[in-house]
Amino acid sequence: MTAIALSDVIPGWELPPELNDRLDADLLARAYRFSERAHSGQVRRSGEPYVTHCVEVARILAELQRDSVTVAGGLMHDVVEDTAVTVEDVRREFGDEVARIVDGLTKIGALTLTSKLERQVENYRKLLLSIAKDARVILIKLADRLHNMRTLEWMPDEKRRRIAQETFDLYAPMAHRFGLARIRWELEDLAFKHLEPEAYKALARKVQQKRAEREALIGQLRGPLEEELRRARIEVVEVSGRVKHLWSIHKKMESREKDYDEIYDLLAIRVIVNTVPECYHALGVIHDGWTPVQERIKDYIAQPKSNGYQSLHTTIFGPGRQLYEIQIRTREMHRTAEYGIAAHWLYKAGEGEGPNDLDRALSWFRQVLELQLDARSPDEFLEFLKLDLYQDEIFVFTPTGDVIQLPRGATPIDFAFAVHTEVGSHCQGAKVNGKIAPLSRELKNSDTIEILTSQLARPSRDWLAHVRTGRARHKIRQWLKHEEQRTAAKIGREILDREIRRRRLGKVDDADLLRAARALGLRDAHHLIASVGQGDVGVTQALKQIFPHLDVEAEAPAKPTVVERIVDRMKGTSRGIRIQGADGLMVRYAQCCQPVPGDQVVGYVTRGRGVSIHRGDCPNVLMLAHEPERRLEIDWQQQQGERFTVRLVLEGNDRRGLYADVASAVTGTGTDIKAMELKAVDGRAIGAVLVDVEHLTHLEKVVNAVRRVKGVSSVARRERLTDAE
Repeated sequence: MTAIALSDVIPGWELPPELNDRLDADLLARAYRFSERAHSGQVRRSGEPYVTHCVEVARILAELQRDSVTVAGGLMHDVVEDTAVTVEDVRREFGDEVARIVDGLTKIGALTLTSKLERQVENYRKLLLSIAKDARVILIKLADRLHNMRTLEWMPDEKRRRIAQETFDLYAPMAHRFGLARIRWELEDLAFKHLEPEAYKALARKVQQKRAEREALIGQLRGPLEEELRRARIEVVEVSGRVKHLWSIHKKMESREKDYDEIYDLLAIRVIVNTVPECYHALGVIHDGWTPVQERIKDYIAQPKSNGYQSLHTTIFGPGRQLYEIQIRTREMHRTAEYGIAAHWLYKAGEGEGPNDLDRALSWFRQVLELQLDARSPDEFLEFLKLDLYQDEIFVFTPTGDVIQLPRGATPIDFAFAVHTEVGSHCQGAKVNGKIAPLSRELKNSDTIEILTSQLARPSRDWLAHVRTGRARHKIRQWLKHEEQRTAAKIGREILDREIRRRRLGKVDDADLLRAARALGLRDAHHLIASVGQGDVGVTQALKQIFPHLDVEAEAPAKPTVVERIVDRMKGTSRGIRIQGADGLMVRYAQCCQPVPGDQVVGYVTRGRGVSIHRGDCPNVLMLAHEPERRLEIDWQQQQGERFTVRLVLEGNDRRGLYADVASAVTGTGTDIKAMELKAVDGRAIGAVLVDVEHLTHLEKVVNAVRRVKGVSSVARRERLTDAE
C-alpha cells in the first residue's frame, strides 16, 4: 500500500514516502479503525475528536522511524484505559505482542488505593515493569506525553501546571536517560513555557531577535572549518549549526547570573564524519586551527554516557574570539544521539543490531528498577525514581584504572557502593587522587578514588545527606532499617520480659507470641517484639493478646522478692539495658540535656531510632511521663577514652583578656574546646563554650576552673527543649 493510500485511510496522516513505505499499511489501517470505533463520541478539551490525539502520537512514532507494531500501539494506546475495550479484545484482534504493549500503557484502575500519590506511584511502577518487558512502551508513552504537552493550553491552570511539573521532573529526564534528545528538549521547553510563562516569552523573543546574527556568526566559522577538514582529507558528511533549546539557555543564564547577551557559548556546530578515527583526526585539525578551551574538551566516544550517547565535544575561540561549541561524531553516533534507545530497537530481520545492543542500552534501567521495586512507601519510590533520572554524569577511576560512571555531585560514598555493597557498608574513609578526602566531597571528572574500609565501620544516617545515587541511598537505608529492627527487637524483648517478671505471668512460648502477633495484625513474633521496642505497640496491649484470659489492666505488678532482686542483679537486668555493652543496642545521647557518665540518667525508647539517653531531671523526659513503658533504667558503662560534648553557658564582667583566660582555664584541665563564643553587652560578657569531657567529675573540674577566672560570675550547663521524641 502506498503512502497516498495510507493517508486516505487515516485522516490527517501526512508523512514523507520514505517513512510510510517501511510501515505495514494494512496493520495501521486496522489499528486506526479499531481506535476510531472505540473512541467514537469522545472529544478532547479542544473540541477535536479524541482519535486525532491517537493519530498524532502514531505520527511522532513514525517520525522516530519506529516499526509498525510500535506505531499501531500508538494508535491504540488509550483504548483499554478510556473505553469499554479490554486487553483480551485487543489480543483477539491484533495478537499477544500488540496486546502486551497496550496493557503496559494502561493505568491501574481496578485496585483500591488509599491516596492519589499511591495511585500515581503504582502507575509509575506498572509502567516501569512494562518497559522492562518491552522497551517500545516507553517510546509510546513519551510520544503520548509530547503531544499532550503540545496541546496543554486547553487544560485548566492548576492541571496544566501539575502536568508540566510532572513532565519536567519525570518524563523529560526519562527521555534523556533513553537517549531521546529531541523529545527531551521539546518536553523541557514546553514545560518551561507553562511553568514560567513570562521568562519563556522573554527568552523566546530575544532568541528570535538574535537569530540572523547567530546564523551569520555560525557561517563565519562553518566555511573555514569545512575547508580545513577537506584539506586534511577527512570525508565530511555534514557540518551544520545547531540551536540550543530555550530551557538550556535559561539554565545557563541562571547558573551564571548573566543576561542572554552575556552568554557567549550559545553557538554550536556539529561535524559528522564516517569513522571513529576520522572523529579524532577532525578534533586534531580543529585544535590546530583554533584555540581550544582545555577544560571543555570531553571524550564521550571512549567513555559513552549511560544512555548510549557518543561524541567528541570541544569549545574553541572562533572568529572575533567568539566561543563556539563543536560536536564531532559518526553517522551511527548521530543516529543514536537523535533516536536514543529507539535506534537500538530493531525488529526487521537482517538489520545490524541485536538483543545484546538493547540489553546494554537498558542495563542502567534494570539496575534502577531492581532497587525501586522494594520501596516501602510512595515517597520513597518517587525519590528513587527521580534520583536515578539524573542528567549530568562524570567518569572516575578505581586505583586499578577501572572506570566508574556516576552522577554529577556524587561523593566517595556513592563510589564505594558502586564498586560493591560490602565496600560501601564498611567504608570509613577515602583518598581522592592520593590524598585523604572527606566522604562528603563532590567528585570530579577523572578523579581516582580509593576507599578505605574497616570491618568495624558501618553506614551512618548522616551519609544520606551526601549521596546522589539511588543504589547508595537504598543500601544505606536498608542497613539502617535492619539495625533499627535488630535494636527494636532487643528493646522489645527487654520490655516484655521485665513486665512479665513483674506481673509473675509465667513463661511465654513462640506459639503465644505468634498468636498475639496475628491478633494485632502483625506478621510474626519477631515483628510483635520489634513493634513493642519501637513503641508502635504498647506493652499492655501486647500482654492482653499474649494472655487473653487475664485481666492485665487489673493485674497489679507483683513486688519482686529479695531473692528475685538478687537474681536480677546477678543477671545484670535489674538496672536495665547496659549501654555500649554486650547488648549492642542503638543508642544516642540527647542533645537537650547532654548527659555524661556520673549523671543520673534514664533511657527513653524512641520510635525507630533506638534508645535516647537523658539526664533524669531533663524536662523532655518529664513531659513523657504518660508513656512509662517506654522508659528504661540505665546501667551506664563508659568505654575507655570516650568523650562527651557539653555546652557551658557563662556570664561575667567584660574585660580585656577574658576570652583568653577562659580558654586557658579550660585547656589547663586537659580538656579540648570544640567551640567558644563571648559577646560584650553593656559591659557584661555573655557566651558559651563547648567542651569534650569524659565523665561528671571531669566536667565539674572544668566548671570550677572557669568559675575561678577573674570576672566570671556564673557557669552552668544549659538544657535546651529541642530533643523531645
